[in-house]
Amino acid sequence: METKAFRIYKFGGTGEMKWETVDVPKPGRGEVLLRHTVVGLNLADTYRRTGLYPMPLPNGMGNEAVGVVEAVGPGVRALKVGDRVGYIGGQTFDAYSKRRVAKVAGLIPLPKYINDRTAAAALLKGITAQYLLRDAYRVKRGDTILVHAAAGGVGLIMCQWAKAIGATVIGTVSTEEKARIAKRNGCHHPIVVKRKGPKFAKKVRELTNGEGVHCVYDSVGKETWEESLASVRLRGSVINFGSASGNPPLTNIAATGPLGSPYIARCALVNYTTSRKETMARADDLFAAIKKGHVKIRVNQRYALKDAAKAHRDIEGRRTTGQTILIP
Repeated sequence: METKAFRIYKFGGTGEMKWETVDVPKPGRGEVLLRHTVVGLNLADTYRRTGLYPMPLPNGMGNEAVGVVEAVGPGVRALKVGDRVGYIGGQTFDAYSKRRVAKVAGLIPLPKYINDRTAAAALLKGITAQYLLRDAYRVKRGDTILVHAAAGGVGLIMCQWAKAIGATVIGTVSTEEKARIAKRNGCHHPIVVKRKGPKFAKKVRELTNGEGVHCVYDSVGKETWEESLASVRLRGSVINFGSASGNPPLTNIAATGPLGSPYIARCALVNYTTSRKETMARADDLFAAIKKGHVKIRVNQRYALKDAAKAHRDIEGRRTTGQTILIP
């Protein structure tokens, strides 16, 4: 069987994304053939394209999608033809395709009340938000947290969920429009941060009566790291989970003592989805939050899958908000 899919043969700009006809094998033992209905777009996809997150080449692209099972391989009992499933990570990079073979162990069955577009927009970003809020630092009622890129895909989910928990949310955004979007989605105090000019640490201190926040969630990296450290309270936490502006600078641990001895971590999704049981528990928590209305998934941008290069340019140019999906 043949399908259309993206392939890259060297790291670089969007011109390296090749929309090609490729062969799809029959599913082997423990595998199924999926027809993708919706593909998720994540900033990490651009990191892999550029080589910031290294991967073997040549390769496909993307590790989040939703699809329908079209055939099952030998030994598959948990799924049948017609079942709806999604996946995040744990697979060969091949989400940017119309069809693919996938291992059953990495697939997440979808409840009936979650439609395909919501699932593709929510799974990776929502499970990321789940482990950040529940485990990396366990947010409690009465806490105050700082979320960078508060109008982004993960940010909007985190703001809503943290508000539902009972936390006060401060968020950084790049424009006034994004500030309004973040505020409508649970961010109590959006701060517009320009690349040049005043930053955010002083404002964060003002909003917290000089104490700082319990936790900073930093997905930006290089541009925000020093002020993130300056925004956290005594023995608070600073969690980095992305590098939108480049990797954070090296931190002199001895120099963090005068900053209040913060706990510092670089968190990665792969370390919080170490088994099918753990992944399903996080997915179930996300699905419950969506069902209760604590988290609303808003798809703000849609692109045809074949136009994924344009979607990459838009997300890199900070022209997107919330969730973005690709339609095969």
